[in-house]
Amino acid sequence: MIKVVRTTQRTLNPRLGRLVARPKLAFVLGFLAMAIAVLAALSWFHRNQVDEARSTQITLNQIVVLTREINNLTLATLQKQNLTPEADTEMRAARHALPEAVLAAHLHAYHTAALDKVWPALDNYTTSAGRQWILMQVGDFDEAKQADFQSVSPQFDLMQHQVQISIEAEDKWAQGVALRATNELLAAAILVAAAILILFLRFQRQEHIDQLEVTERTALRESEERFRALTEQSTDIILIADPSGQIKYASPSVHTVLLVHGEGLVGTNMVDLVHPDDFATMSTGPGSVAYRQNPTVEFRLRHADGRWLHFECVVRNLIQHKNIGGIVYNARDITERKRTQEELLFSATHDALTGLPNRALFLGRLQSVVDRMKRHPHQAAAVLFIDIDDFKVVNDCYGHATGDVLIKEVSGRLRACMRSDGTIARMGGDEFTVLVEDVTDPSDAIRVAQRIQFSFARPFLLEGLEVFKSTSIGIALTSPEISAEAVLQNADIAMYRAKSQGKACSELFDRTMHEQVMSRLLIEAKLRHALENEELTLHYQPIVAVDTRAVQGLEALLRWQPSGSNSIPPSTFVQVAEQCGLIVPISVWVLKKACLEAASWRQRYPADPPLYASINISSKHFSHAGFIGHVKDALEESAVDPRCITIELTESLAMNDVAATEQTMSQLRTLGVNLSIDDFGTGYSSLSYLRRFPVDTLKIDQSFVKTMDAENYAIVKTIIGLARNLELKVVAEGVETPNQHQLLALAGCGFAQGYLFAEPMPAKNVGVFIESNRRNSGRTKQIGLARSTAEL
Repeated sequence: MIKVVRTTQRTLNPRLGRLVARPKLAFVLGFLAMAIAVLAALSWFHRNQVDEARSTQITLNQIVVLTREINNLTLATLQKQNLTPEADTEMRAARHALPEAVLAAHLHAYHTAALDKVWPALDNYTTSAGRQWILMQVGDFDEAKQADFQSVSPQFDLMQHQVQISIEAEDKWAQGVALRATNELLAAAILVAAAILILFLRFQRQEHIDQLEVTERTALRESEERFRALTEQSTDIILIADPSGQIKYASPSVHTVLLVHGEGLVGTNMVDLVHPDDFATMSTGPGSVAYRQNPTVEFRLRHADGRWLHFECVVRNLIQHKNIGGIVYNARDITERKRTQEELLFSATHDALTGLPNRALFLGRLQSVVDRMKRHPHQAAAVLFIDIDDFKVVNDCYGHATGDVLIKEVSGRLRACMRSDGTIARMGGDEFTVLVEDVTDPSDAIRVAQRIQFSFARPFLLEGLEVFKSTSIGIALTSPEISAEAVLQNADIAMYRAKSQGKACSELFDRTMHEQVMSRLLIEAKLRHALENEELTLHYQPIVAVDTRAVQGLEALLRWQPSGSNSIPPSTFVQVAEQCGLIVPISVWVLKKACLEAASWRQRYPADPPLYASINISSKHFSHAGFIGHVKDALEESAVDPRCITIELTESLAMNDVAATEQTMSQLRTLGVNLSIDDFGTGYSSLSYLRRFPVDTLKIDQSFVKTMDAENYAIVKTIIGLARNLELKVVAEGVETPNQHQLLALAGCGFAQGYLFAEPMPAKNVGVFIESNRRNSGRTKQIGLARSTAEL
């Protein structure tokens, strides 16, 4: 047994000694011991305070009992109106015991401010009660009752209330202190347990450390052997060089990667291996990478066959290490990764189809030119924005594969047209851009554009097919005040101007183009809110009989009065509405509004034939899939007679797609509405097609009426004769003078409209005009017309 104990002591004593010898552990244990002692002392101190508080509560309860006894004796004596010797004796005993209780309460240490209010209240009560008792001793019970009512009872209640508050306050404070003492004792117990646990864990850790030391020594030997095997088999190159760059060690993997024997590199300098352009990153000295914290650098090493391979290298300064004593270069071959990165970068900045720079790369180069121009204002440049005219036709007719071939051919011709300092890019689709640098005059850029257009004069051979294509080119010059994005946008605006000028041409951007585009965008923004803000209205221009001037119908004309600005003419905003896709909802609104007005006219002003509303329809709405449904809905919602509605189509619209136009017109005729060809004579109508269309009216364009010379008058009479032969009505537009009116009457025109008869008017004025017109049209104007005709 003695031998076992001694063996255990020999085992534990060294460990305990090492544990105690640790300064941090000793400090922690000392701190825990001190904290435990402090917490125990505080708990004992607070327990004593709780006891004192409880004693104070007992004394206060005694005072409550004594004062109640005095009060009860007083009330009993007053009730009996007789002071007995026994009551007097009990009163004296109570009044004698009360000061002793008060003194005992004062001797106790109280801990709340509530007791400060008890003593004045108690003094006031005892004084009043003493005077009241004296009154009863002398037999003045009435006065004693009066004193009880006025002062004794209120002061008793106040005193009792204050004493009760003090008792509760002392009790609450005692509970808090008792809880604190309990918590302190519990914390001390926890700290004791923590100290025991720490000692146990440290003992366990020390035992584990002893085991790890043995394991680590074994692992170290194995690790050294493994490292030696890895360095010999690894594909990473490990080089160790001195501060001057002379190689002291080269891993066997050098032969695998560079086909160079490692022994042959020992003694050579890093200068002989690293590419000259990269050696600056490997330079020695205090500022070199070797003297920074494990830097990672990239450089190239020469392969035995002469190629340069890219390596990523971690450099570690182990000059002070006793077993290494040099700078360690751990290099990994990243040649394939570099090649992949370059391919990804090229893909991200170039067009996949043509290999040309894309929009991002082009903008970057353009921005560099703009920045350079800020430093050297004379070094200007120009951007050519090129769009292939009618490229969609190629895709639609020959397929997208052929379209891609055309795009490649175009990129090739653009390259051939440019000198070495020009940048060509593909923006997407059929749009290309060219950056022309060192432009001294706008004519330099114009000559480049002409050269490009001249190259497009030759046909493109696409899979055995000859295809001719032209380009529209917009030109914008760089400026130090304009960003690259803005220059490109200006060239785009100029390109669209070239498109509008008939294509196959170039346009140089000017400020007027930008202002027109900004004005269009502003109108578009306002127009999107015009319907919901009720800014659109319809005005109506009467259509009258030429002979009697009697109103036959009214043409609905759209007007727009934006809130807070001047009215915008239809010639401006209708075109914008068609371009931005708002024309259909606006046209639907016009249909419904005009149908409602026509229904109202038919009820208020019946006639035979009835008054009709003539409604202009845009080409976008006429070709819309829901057009017939829109007309049908407007007719049903307004409950208007279809005969009171005339749909007007321009001549060019009617001839755009004859088959589709004929089908839509037939559906409209099925609904019962009338049809009219507007601006007749300005298009390219074929008489055979005109006979196929189920139209009711031809409207002579005002350009023929405005200048009624011999040629135009002959055209007008021809149109009237044609309409008469086809049994169609004729309406002449733009009649402004009596002379025009007389000539139309002489030619046999049936109906007319224009400022001579009435200007377009809001809906609220239509009723007044119709009533006035009917009164005046009762008087025949044939005499006047005949006289005028005779004068002619």
